[in-house]
Amino acid sequence: MGVMQQTSVYRVPGMSCGHCVQAVETELGRVEGVEAASADLATKLVTVTGSALEDAALRAAIVAAGYEAE
Repeated sequence: MGVMQQTSVYRVPGMSCGHCVQAVETELGRVEGVEAASADLATKLVTVTGSALEDAALRAAIVAAGYEAE
């Protein structure tokens, strides 16, 4: 049996440009278990998919990129 795929979505209202999106996606991509991170500038939503995702680690990565997750 494979590992269960998970999806987490966060609102990151501080994102205002393409650099913001890239910074958030890059930091999230460094978190263990993350397979993909996609930030949408228009909706300010970040969708993270992977396995064994830890909410605290994902939020910490967004903070490390310089933003707050809601």
